[in-house]
Amino acid sequence: MKKQRRELQETSISFLDVISCGFGAIVLLLVIAKVGDPSALEEAENQLLGSVKDYQERLFKIRGEAVMLDERLKSRKEQLSELTERIARLKAKLASVAKQSSQLSQSQSREKEQLQLVLQVLSEEMERLLGPEFQQQNQLIGGIPADSDYIIFVIDTSGSMQVAAWEKVKKEMLNILDIYPEVKGLQVLNDMGQYMFTAEKGKWIPDSPAMRKNIISKLSNWAPFSNSSPVEGINAAIKTFYRPGRKISIYTLGDDFQGRSIRNVVRAVDQLNKAHRGADRLVRVHAIGFPVHFPPGGSPSASAIKFAALMRELSYNNGGTFIGLNSLN
Repeated sequence: MKKQRRELQETSISFLDVISCGFGAIVLLLVIAKVGDPSALEEAENQLLGSVKDYQERLFKIRGEAVMLDERLKSRKEQLSELTERIARLKAKLASVAKQSSQLSQSQSREKEQLQLVLQVLSEEMERLLGPEFQQQNQLIGGIPADSDYIIFVIDTSGSMQVAAWEKVKKEMLNILDIYPEVKGLQVLNDMGQYMFTAEKGKWIPDSPAMRKNIISKLSNWAPFSNSSPVEGINAAIKTFYRPGRKISIYTLGDDFQGRSIRNVVRAVDQLNKAHRGADRLVRVHAIGFPVHFPPGGSPSASAIKFAALMRELSYNNGGTFIGLNSLN
């Protein structure tokens, strides 16, 4: 009996060992099966993909910002290059202007010397033509009195004026009109006394901005015959338009005088425009001389000297101003 009980006991212990091992194996299989669960793998994969996508988006954003920065840097470099070129051009232009200014200063100095020479020649010529009793009484070149209510232009329409000085004539007429913002009447004659507006012959032309523009415009195609002597035009203006109480200024524009005697012209105008009982002259006579016959670096022609001498004396005797231009530009 004792022997049979010992065998049963040994058999029971071996079975428990087998059962325990089997249970452990099953648990191990279950653990392994949990780790290899497809849903868990899929979740991990999705997380990894999400992280990769997020990093890719960040990378693309950084690359885009880098491209924009590169473009802005390139644009700034181009702007800097343009500014550098502009600065270089401006420096070159400044150097050119400085050179021109120096040349202009030298040219003005030479012109001043020439004008002084011309003034000396004029004085000698006037003394020769007007006699030894002549004394220069007027040193005034600029400063036009602007107290007139009526303006008459007497313009030399000779070929030399038309070809060389006509654009300058327009500018000077505009400058004269600017001195008088508004007048009671205007008129335009040539040096022979011929009217620009034949329909207004012997009458005052009403002043207006439109009429002033019309006068300058019509001047372009106005070319009546001229003998390069302002005497006829001045006489016609005084005889036709003077009335007591009228303040009139005559502006004579020309480049030379082809007449024989300056003294006779001065006397004739003085006789016609003489003052009464100590009063002022009937009209003012101004003159502008255009340097058409003043060759650069040379001496003026005899007719140009005669015109300057004549108009200088006429303007002084008749309460006006003579202006001798030194350029046709």
